[in-house]
Amino acid sequence: MKRQRLPINVPMILTWARIALIPLIIGVFYIPDHILSPFMQNVWATVIFVVAALTDAFDGFIARRYNMESAIGAFLDTSADKLMVCAALIVLLDFNRVDMLVALIIIGREITVTALREWMAKVGAAARVKVNWFGKIKAIAQMVAIPMLLFYEPFLGISMYWLGTILIYVAAFLTIYSMIVYLRAAGPYLSSDTPVKQK
Repeated sequence: MKRQRLPINVPMILTWARIALIPLIIGVFYIPDHILSPFMQNVWATVIFVVAALTDAFDGFIARRYNMESAIGAFLDTSADKLMVCAALIVLLDFNRVDMLVALIIIGREITVTALREWMAKVGAAARVKVNWFGKIKAIAQMVAIPMLLFYEPFLGISMYWLGTILIYVAAFLTIYSMIVYLRAAGPYLSSDTPVKQK
């Protein structure tokens, strides 16, 4: 059986670039202070996260616009998003810039919804747990909040930490609500006698 090659195109390159940037969000804080000051560590972590987030916006747009979508691309894109958010939250948690419960809610939701979507795909009902508007607003809120919390310092007299904290709490609330919506939609399919779709 001939092995299928991974598609190599602009969206895939952007996705792999985002995956490669994820360790740097954490790694920049391991650089000694005499080489990179704490302020510049914050700046670089913020820049890396924003660049990674922009690749997320562009790879999806290009894939849809030029018909370059693929199953592996969709899988890697979603996985990269979740890894990026989780990596950033771990950093913020270590620096006491985000509440432990908020981090647990967001990370726990990502794990739960990922498992739920995998199950729904197996029973042939993946469409029931597609991304909803609450999930999209949640994603926007956390993608804006996280760089603010990474930057931490005031900007133009405005406390980025204060704004970021408000937005991350909004994201946590929407995280819970959107997960409830997904679980309610999947409820009828979660019984033990639900037949699994054979491939």
